[in-house]
Amino acid sequence: MATETALTEGQIRERLTQLPGWKYEQGMIRRLFKTDGWPTTLMLVNAVGFFAEAADHHPDLKVSWGSVEVAFSTHSAGGITEKDFELARLVEQTALWRPGPGSSLRGTPKKFVARDGA
Repeated sequence: MATETALTEGQIRERLTQLPGWKYEQGMIRRLFKTDGWPTTLMLVNAVGFFAEAADHHPDLKVSWGSVEVAFSTHSAGGITEKDFELARLVEQTALWRPGPGSSLRGTPKKFVARDGA
């Protein structure tokens, strides 16, 4: 297994410009997703859990009725690595996915997850 290299703070801040809503705090990259309630919260937690387990890289999660906070760091590297950003991008894409224009999928009429993380 290759050893991951922790990114510098400058590299972290640069990569965060590509992930609106994510921030660097307390040695982790993190994002708060607001949901429309408990069922949606559980769906998001399960999706994050699936990807994390499949990737063998596990975030810290804070779960409540209407929100999920996801936080990544690579403990073995002592900081943030490309692995953290790769999974953050996947979580972002999954949480905010909606059917595109012209899709045969109609999408949910509910809000589901806030795009701004607020």
